[in-house]
Amino acid sequence: MLSSAGHQRSFAGAAGAAAVCAALLLLLGRAGDSGPSGGSESVRKPPAAATLEQLAAEVSCDLTVNVDASEVRQGVCGSGKSRFVLATFTSAGGQRAWLDEAKPYGGTYLVGSRWLAVGEPAALKRLRGKLGGTVERGDSHDSGRHSGTGHHH
Repeated sequence: MLSSAGHQRSFAGAAGAAAVCAALLLLLGRAGDSGPSGGSESVRKPPAAATLEQLAAEVSCDLTVNVDASEVRQGVCGSGKSRFVLATFTSAGGQRAWLDEAKPYGGTYLVGSRWLAVGEPAALKRLRGKLGGTVERGDSHDSGRHSGTGHHH
């Protein structure tokens, strides 16, 4: 469960994902080491040290960087249903901690080695063909599996 209050996020596609990305940057600093990383199988992936700009160039994205922190860099590409967020991390543990905090908000994530993309499934399918990675899904908002009140949008 998230320990900080004030996370009032409705998840409406990639726009909601971008809002969650920004909020989770604050949590990333507190998360530290997340322990062992999960067993995800990757299809293809860019070099582990790929920068945000290298990933954007690989998918022909006009990147707008909106977070440039020491642990994570994040930018937005595209618009409408083809809009997605790209993020790079300095460590696999930081990336896993970020994902663990983001998944309760829902969404679809394309996860690579110290990088990820968040967006609509169709956009991520296109990215996966170019970048590789593994698709991971966040919690469903329709399932009611999350304890507490289900805020349905």
